[in-house]
Amino acid sequence: MKPDTSPLVTAPSPPQPQPHPHPRGDEPAEREVILVTGTSGSGKSVVLRALEDVGFFCVDNLPPELLRDFLALGNARFGRRVAVAVDARSAESLPRLRTLLQDLAGEGIVIRTLFLDATTEALVRRFSESRRPHPLSGHLPSARGDAAAGAGPAFPSTDPTGTDASGRRVLVEAIEFERELLADLRQDATVMDTSQLRPVQLRLWVRDLVRATGSRLTLVFESFAFKNGVPLDADFVFDVRVLPNPHYLPDLKPLTGRDAPVIEFLERESAVHEMLEHIAGFLRRWLPAFEDDQRSYLTVGIGCTGGQHRSVYLAERLAAAFRDEIFTLVRHREQDARLPEAP
Repeated sequence: MKPDTSPLVTAPSPPQPQPHPHPRGDEPAEREVILVTGTSGSGKSVVLRALEDVGFFCVDNLPPELLRDFLALGNARFGRRVAVAVDARSAESLPRLRTLLQDLAGEGIVIRTLFLDATTEALVRRFSESRRPHPLSGHLPSARGDAAAGAGPAFPSTDPTGTDASGRRVLVEAIEFERELLADLRQDATVMDTSQLRPVQLRLWVRDLVRATGSRLTLVFESFAFKNGVPLDADFVFDVRVLPNPHYLPDLKPLTGRDAPVIEFLERESAVHEMLEHIAGFLRRWLPAFEDDQRSYLTVGIGCTGGQHRSVYLAERLAAAFRDEIFTLVRHREQDARLPEAP
């Protein structure tokens, strides 16, 4: 018996303009403040440049205790769009920052927090390549404790950029210490995993997030390859490696889940339709609860082996299915990595 191949939605088509309170992404109706934070080496400078490109007034490394006074200067000097970067360089003030943000929200000043993160391995590699020390390398609890005891720093002769074994140990400890300091901020933030992202990808994804301003909840579908790791920013992860794989057909191997021959192949498989229906049903059941919980973003990871065929197809189909119900973004981590860098 031939399986029912009636589609959940129509086949993916080129992106169309989406209805949105700020259709051009550059005319906010009210003041827009973004706090950019996260682990050192995760790409905050790239994000600030991307925000500047779309009209934000950006300030890097603002001490948290000055945030209220800075915002009080208001629209007259800096306009309606402001981005502020705060990180471990203000370590002593970080414990009070979450409370300050809650106080400001109570006063009607809503600040969206974007938290950038990456795997420890990715951060170690970036610091080693740049040969820059981690900002907390000289402020670790172990180093302070040993110095207080008269024994000097914990690793007195190491290279804090992580280019030797003992230097790597210091660097990893600094990264983990920084994560502890930032844990409260991460809890209330929109998290973006930059482990596998090139700068051009990060810039494009940040611009997409800015476009979502004003939406009650933004639903993000992200395809990825399990062989490159699960995205740290995913709220839900669906493994679609059980579905038939176009990779093993010579004519389909070089294509992606956005190409018509791959779409036709997958739509002939009843298991693909069943997977789509189950994921969509799960999300429709629980999306209202996330909206009631005041969530700004919900990221759904769709993973297959190589991030080229099945996950891309399902992410596109799901995004199309929800686009008329909720503001929706779609990302393809492995596919977007092939984008050329800006000149």
